Amino acid sequence: MSQFKLSERVLELNESATLRMAQKARELVSKGNEVINLSLGEPDFDTPEFIKESAIRALHAGQTKYTPVAGTLALREAISKKFATQNNLHYSPDEIIVSNGAKQSFANLCQAMLTDKNDEVILLAPYWVSYYEIIKLAGGTPIVIQSTVNNNYKPNWEDLKKAINSNTRMLIFSSPCNPTGTVFNQQDYEIIASILKAYPQVLIVADEIYEHIIFDQQHFSIGSIEDLRNRTATINGFSKAFSMTGWRLGYMGAPKEITQACIKIQGQFTSGAAAFTQMAGITALETELSATLEMQQTFKRRRDTLLREMKSIQEWECNTPQGAFYLLPKVSQTFGKYHLNETIKNAEDLAIYLLNDAHVALVSGDAFGAPECLRISYSLSEEKIVEATRRIKISLDKLG
Repeated sequence: MSQFKLSERVLELNESATLRMAQKARELVSKGNEVINLSLGEPDFDTPEFIKESAIRALHAGQTKYTPVAGTLALREAISKKFATQNNLHYSPDEIIVSNGAKQSFANLCQAMLTDKNDEVILLAPYWVSYYEIIKLAGGTPIVIQSTVNNNYKPNWEDLKKAINSNTRMLIFSSPCNPTGTVFNQQDYEIIASILKAYPQVLIVADEIYEHIIFDQQHFSIGSIEDLRNRTATINGFSKAFSMTGWRLGYMGAPKEITQACIKIQGQFTSGAAAFTQMAGITALETELSATLEMQQTFKRRRDTLLREMKSIQEWECNTPQGAFYLLPKVSQTFGKYHLNETIKNAEDLAIYLLNDAHVALVSGDAFGAPECLRISYSLSEEKIVEATRRIKISLDKLG
């Protein structure tokens, strides 16, 4: 037993399910196994050369010093222009904060907005794995609204009406959604606007980091709706659209008082993001999106390949993702089956079984608010997707 006493907040905090499964996969690989890792939300593309070259030029130019906590003015101006031209969002540079990844933008927001367990945050489930834990860490109470694969993982909006009350501080969702690939459209957002009209204290938090990985339709930003312009925080970043996951560069636009509060929080934790990464961010935003669109088309082909291969697993129910690079099949028909002396009781058991038997890493839907599901990331090549589904099918056929 340790001589040190850890805080209650950390003892109550759950480890990231995606990172935990990735670690288990690495352990198997270290023992000589060939694991197909479909657990992480990381594109397998390299960062485009023109972005890397921009960072190198910045380093050679001496861009290695502290930066303003909110981000350099040049980057915030580029983000402001991007918001206006691509999203019809109008955030001035002093309403924008640059953070060390979009995750930090949301963590700043929760620390700035939530006081205690009476402060409620509504999550549209399935939700990104870290939302729930970050809300808890900030002292708030997550309120989950469920949805089903049969409705393409869009909620019954009557459930939102029932969940919202005077204690509600925020409504958070991602579109395109991690982990479902669901995309909310303008009609969905008009419904949300009508529901929230009676609750002006509620801040809408739109995570749009997958906006450029969208298929068959156009991205629409909820903050562009006139009645919602002054009550929406829009979170975005460079990890997905520009394959810059390791650069840790995200940003948020929000009403000025909220942005300034987040700057105070960030100033006491990490200060500003690295100078040379911010220069690379400017280059990314100011260059046409041909590299991003090429990645988008590749992800669409991978989605189609995965859906085709999944048809051979008839006991798993799938929707058709409209964006991002995830599939969230409902797998509960597999629960209760067994292999040797092991019974598959839940999605976590199933994920562990498939990792050990098929050497395919998937993530239990439990951490995403979808305990009947598994998340599959199609961020690897079509060849690996085909091989992974082949292995999964063989392992499932072993179950009694």
